Amino acid sequence: MSPTSSTEPADAFSGKRILVTGAGKGIGRATACLLAARGAHIVALSRSADDLHALEREIGCETHVVDLADAQAARDASLAAQPIDRLVNNAGIAQLQPFLELGVEAFDQTMAVNVRAAMIVGQICARNMIERGVAGAIVNVSSVSAHIGFALHGAYCASKAGLDALTRVMAVELGPHGIRVNSVNPTVTLTPMGEKAWSDPDKSAQMLSRIPLNRFAQPEDVAHAIAYLLGDESRMINGTSLAVDGGFLAR
Repeated sequence: MSPTSSTEPADAFSGKRILVTGAGKGIGRATACLLAARGAHIVALSRSADDLHALEREIGCETHVVDLADAQAARDASLAAQPIDRLVNNAGIAQLQPFLELGVEAFDQTMAVNVRAAMIVGQICARNMIERGVAGAIVNVSSVSAHIGFALHGAYCASKAGLDALTRVMAVELGPHGIRVNSVNPTVTLTPMGEKAWSDPDKSAQMLSRIPLNRFAQPEDVAHAIAYLLGDESRMINGTSLAVDGGFLAR
């Protein structure tokens, strides 16, 4: 499937500035490339300068190197990125620890990146949209982990459940301003982080057995769902969590 294959035109996002956090790898990179192919000007945030330089060479995007775990750095980078018409809060981390050994530092860092950063970046982008009278859209990249308790994923599951709750509140409060907010909730996605978490064959086989389509997601699968929620075709969709899970949650 080509990056632009959809019922939406190839220039669906022409003239739109779209901010993508965590754009250096995985879902964020696939999303940035897809949206750029559909005419968007991408503003990419990542901790890795090397990843951003590679992405810039590929799609000609604007880049900002930032550690979103740092609240002030997240604010500064978000302000520097304005004006923004669409936002993809994709940045996320996973620190796998048994619940009885889960450290406060790991928990706090996970919440800072996976939830707090989405709040900070979302606030700044939404304020700018409101000031400019832009009917925008925000997509928060969550996970089926928001609904399921996975062993070793205490901090991660808690953060994604929190992100879904934040999404609903954002949708309720920003909707009157014409700004839609939704989340996508993928199953295991074969990004570097996903491969690290699910590299054990026995563990991955058990997970695959619960997915009716019998495969994990590719980053492009999630990117297409994000593009749909950002586009005009989803103009009446607000406050939803869209599972991109091959039927995992249907069981």
